[in-house]
Amino acid sequence: MEMTLFKDLVDQFPNEGELHLQGLGEPLLHPRFFEMVSYAVRHGMRVTTNSNMTRLDRERAEECVRSKLSWIRISIDGSTPDTYESIRTGSRLERVLGNIELLRQAKKKFRAAAPRLFLVMVIMRRNIHELKEVVRLAHDRGLEQVFVQHLCYDLSEGPIRGRHRSMQDFIEAESLLNADRNDIQSHFNDALATAGELRIELRLPHLGVRPHAVPGVGRTRCDWPWRSAYISSDGRAMPCCMIGIPERLTLGNMARDGVLPVWNSGAYREFRSRLASDDPPSLCRTCSVYRGTF
Repeated sequence: MEMTLFKDLVDQFPNEGELHLQGLGEPLLHPRFFEMVSYAVRHGMRVTTNSNMTRLDRERAEECVRSKLSWIRISIDGSTPDTYESIRTGSRLERVLGNIELLRQAKKKFRAAAPRLFLVMVIMRRNIHELKEVVRLAHDRGLEQVFVQHLCYDLSEGPIRGRHRSMQDFIEAESLLNADRNDIQSHFNDALATAGELRIELRLPHLGVRPHAVPGVGRTRCDWPWRSAYISSDGRAMPCCMIGIPERLTLGNMARDGVLPVWNSGAYREFRSRLASDDPPSLCRTCSVYRGTF
């Protein structure tokens, strides 16, 4: 996203909100990332991001602190180099852990509590046996929370279909949704015990589809289009981050028409109405958040 557009969009949102900077790539590689963070913070926003932590250096680590970034969720999908590097192709676990240490040193240098450091793990068949040790790794490296989520990706709609057969095969082979629940629960219990012992927060995904209090009302399953705006790099609005790319579904152009006009537009209202009904949009029906497995 260009800086001029970014500022224009931020200025249209109220103060004291939260801005999460994320995309289909590594956010820290954006040449004006820290300028964006600082601008939004001055606007009164709490700014957060995700990172694979592979391209950090000492200067960027210190910029994370100086820009007043609130928290970073770091992607680590294994406790051993072999497992991690089989999933994060081209990356090195040793480098990631070294970069986390650079962040900790920067926080110590500036006597800062932020950014807070969390770990996110995509759990699958090849790494579930390391879940307990990932919790221990997070504790040992000064990370405050471990957030575990299922491997899930909707390839059933739009232009994504037919172009990622290998990805679909990988997901079907690695997903835990059809794995033995007793085995999964055993690993979960071990990890929970370790988290309790180390006093670190551990958030685990549901096993299978979560029962909803009001199964026929979609808003009880997902309320994202009522509480958050998700905007592409060129200003197009999408209902949520699970859509991935605006070519799949867009509800208007906030760069061209403004934030509030699009937010209150007929397209947004119709989408919310469908989502709150017994007949949600087709993209929502296959979504892991809506289905309760995320």
